Amino acid sequence: MGIFGFFNKEKKETLDKGLSKTKESVFSKLTHAIVGKSKVDDAVLDDLEEVLIMSDVGVETTLKIIKRIEKRAAADKYVTTNELTKLLREEIAALLMENNSQDAENFTLPDSARPYVIMVVGVNGVGKTTTIGKLAYQFRKNGFNVYLGAADTFRAAAVEQLTAWGERAGAPVVKQKMGSDPASVAFDTLNSAKANNADVVIIDTAGRLHNKVNLMNELTKIKSVMKKVIPDAPHEVLLVLDGSTGQNAFEQAKHFTAATEVSALAITKLDGTAKGGVVIGISDQFRIPVKYIGLGEKIEDLQMFRRMEFVNSLFGE
Repeated sequence: MGIFGFFNKEKKETLDKGLSKTKESVFSKLTHAIVGKSKVDDAVLDDLEEVLIMSDVGVETTLKIIKRIEKRAAADKYVTTNELTKLLREEIAALLMENNSQDAENFTLPDSARPYVIMVVGVNGVGKTTTIGKLAYQFRKNGFNVYLGAADTFRAAAVEQLTAWGERAGAPVVKQKMGSDPASVAFDTLNSAKANNADVVIIDTAGRLHNKVNLMNELTKIKSVMKKVIPDAPHEVLLVLDGSTGQNAFEQAKHFTAATEVSALAITKLDGTAKGGVVIGISDQFRIPVKYIGLGEKIEDLQMFRRMEFVNSLFGE
């Protein structure tokens, strides 16, 4: 059994608390939609569709969920509104499974690559640097030697912030002066990591979206320079999205998946929003696994995404 084979009480409480605003919002809307109804009919499905869209699940994913529930209701002949949350939970969990959002082990690394290189992308303000610091902390806690690369040289505050997080997590930060070539920072970081037998390297990148061509060129250059040091780097491209921005997170995902090959998602700031449904929609629309979720400001408040625990926290056990 993996480390996350047990989902301890403290983690569950953090998850429940972090998703409480979304849960309250969804349930209040759902209760209002089905009050006085005895079975799932077209009117209930119409109301459910509205609830899911208002919860930032997204139109396409919502329609997919509605069709699945409609099919289940027709097959079972008679489904009561009391059973609706159970159907929702099952169908959303199944959808997440189909989109590769399967339960991951707890902050482990593949045995095949050392150092394992993660390039982190995302717009400024989504919690990208904070997520890197929390991720470094979790890897360090599990006994891994972690190196951080401050390749977001566009903002002086970004380098300072990453340095502070590196100190908190116990991970060295490789940096250069503001305005330096980000690819040069990535190159130095990987060389230092190799020389010091690092297990994992996490590279921060700039989050500018005003010019998609420049963004694409910059990320491509960073990846190309990495390969000169470690031929198969980066092993993971992690896109960080702010869950509280709802539909804006969809737009950011579109930009970054067009600019580079994103292989995993981290959804942050879920504790301060009622828009937690965005996790379901983004996973479905982009077919990229959600790997991490941010549920608070503390250094421990980053969790591996576990689909059943997530769905149970939203809709009840």
